[in-house]
Amino acid sequence: MSTTDSSPPTEVRDWEAVQATPEFQDLRRRLRNFVFPVAGLFLGWYVLYVLLANYASEFMSIKVLGNVNIGLIFGLLQFVSTFAITAWYVRFADKRFDPLAGKLRAELEEDHK
Repeated sequence: MSTTDSSPPTEVRDWEAVQATPEFQDLRRRLRNFVFPVAGLFLGWYVLYVLLANYASEFMSIKVLGNVNIGLIFGLLQFVSTFAITAWYVRFADKRFDPLAGKLRAELEEDHK
């Protein structure tokens, strides 16, 4: 390759071609359609928890069982919701994301042999 050649390396051109394929666009759309709404819901749930902890301390300090109050339950539910979202994403990826990504990867590897 000469120093005056301004074209990008073959790998870059291949990546741009892959990005332009309908399969890759579908893959990105599927990922965005899951990640953005779920992230928004989780962040909303977290902000609700923080706001309640700051501005509704009487509500959050209501005892439910012994020394366990609503604030503690909501705090623990933050962890539960994180694990639930992770499990949900794994199931989603296994069913809707990974098959298409595997197919696209196989096609790319076949083209480079």
